[in-house]
Amino acid sequence: MNNSAQKYDVIVIGAGHNGLVAAAYLARAGMKTLVLEGRGVLGGAAASETVFPGFRVDSGSFDAGLFLPEIIDELQLEKHGFRFIESPAVIHAFQSDGNSLTLWRDPQRTAQEISRFSPADAAKYPKYLQWLRRMGSVLERTLLMAPPHIPDLTSADIWSYLPLAIKARCMGRRDLMEMVRVLPLSVSDFLDEWFECAALKTALGAAGVFGNTLGPKGTGTTLMLLYQSMNAGEAGFRASRFVEGGMGCLPQALASAARQAGVEIRLAAPVHQIILDNGEVTGVMLSDGETVHAARILSSTSPRATFFDLVGAPNLEVRFIREVRNIRYNGSLARVNLALSDLPAFNMNPGGNDSRERLSGRLLFCPDLEYLERAYDDAKYSRFPQHLVLDAAIPTLSDSSLAPAGMHLMEINVQYPPYSLKSSNWDDKREELGDCVVEMLDDYAPGIKNLITDRQVLTPLDLERQYGLPEGCIYHGQMALDQMLFMRPVPGFANYRTPIEGLYLCGSGTHPGGGVTGAPGRNAAQTVLKNR
Repeated sequence: MNNSAQKYDVIVIGAGHNGLVAAAYLARAGMKTLVLEGRGVLGGAAASETVFPGFRVDSGSFDAGLFLPEIIDELQLEKHGFRFIESPAVIHAFQSDGNSLTLWRDPQRTAQEISRFSPADAAKYPKYLQWLRRMGSVLERTLLMAPPHIPDLTSADIWSYLPLAIKARCMGRRDLMEMVRVLPLSVSDFLDEWFECAALKTALGAAGVFGNTLGPKGTGTTLMLLYQSMNAGEAGFRASRFVEGGMGCLPQALASAARQAGVEIRLAAPVHQIILDNGEVTGVMLSDGETVHAARILSSTSPRATFFDLVGAPNLEVRFIREVRNIRYNGSLARVNLALSDLPAFNMNPGGNDSRERLSGRLLFCPDLEYLERAYDDAKYSRFPQHLVLDAAIPTLSDSSLAPAGMHLMEINVQYPPYSLKSSNWDDKREELGDCVVEMLDDYAPGIKNLITDRQVLTPLDLERQYGLPEGCIYHGQMALDQMLFMRPVPGFANYRTPIEGLYLCGSGTHPGGGVTGAPGRNAAQTVLKNR
């Protein structure tokens, strides 16, 4: 067994975006920090890889719209090469009859687009955006705050949340009551109160269920709708931005900022065990037997992996283990990446001169919310998906450097393939899923089959195997009302601390949750620094 002679103040497990954010803040505060990543590339599920020759593929998330501007400014990421790309269109919702709807970054342009479907909805849309901004401003306040320690609420908890209470009170009694009323609503019921156009409700409502195993009629999906609208900027309804050079340029910029602050990053160094002594962390053991010592450890892996695989259930209380075991993951998202010899010719009405602009943002293939609910039924009953819902992007329209000259890349999230299939398994059904996705795309872009030069299919099982996403859940735990705020990951331990002295969580399984925000990493680092 090898023993590292060096001792660190902090070891961060995982070089995903949250782990790198935490490491950068800790090192800037003077703590000697080491990051250990099991894979050979930075970024975790926010990486870019050469999946196909000449292509730079976002193998995990392809949208960084939720990444917090505070972190960009504080870590000066633009000096490390980080740049956003803001496409003119935020989302283009394809309809089966070809009469598709584009929601633009410019709200006025969006209102004009909606008027083709419903003048009444177009008139309501600006008021809808105002409502989202008012409600979202309260939620945004919670992103960079450690949740209160309930039930053992302290005076420090109360004081830290006083600005939020004042902000909520300033909304006025009517808006405050309205917010309390709508958060538990299904996104379907909520949007029915605002709009009549099915295409508009689908384009807006899909954000409320993305990545979750809940249908649009599921309780609390309006909360996720609000969550996805935070940091939306001018668009107002959904934060959506691509990263110049591919998503992997975000963790590269974070790693550059972290190294500048003194962080050491080791790739292909999987952690096998967190070493304990009398209930306190003393370091980690790597898979090759090497031990590295530190008095504090931050884990950006899931709560399940941290406590069951790295700490070990025998080192934890039975009650805590039971609560961690009860965390719902239920991943139901697959990924299909396509290398294309040319840009597909989509059936679009309107098309014309601005058709490339309309395709520049996210692309949604889903007729209506009723279809979305039926697709959810496939996941609910562990069936091979019969109703495909595709959330895609063609990032090469905005960044040609991601593919060889003249070629394009299409990245597709497939909503609702269940983690476990009732009558089969994903190793046998993987390519069949890819075939079904291509068949569906061919209905909207005839001839796309002939343009595909390479294909990658990642099932929920593959996401677990390759990226450590438990049950393929991209959020490290379903983002539902009972698994948010002070209940994330489990009640009593939502402030990034754990029952193990010196061990902290800094991944998406903690507050505020998943998506590429960086908030869990920053918040966990601040908690460590306060404790220090």
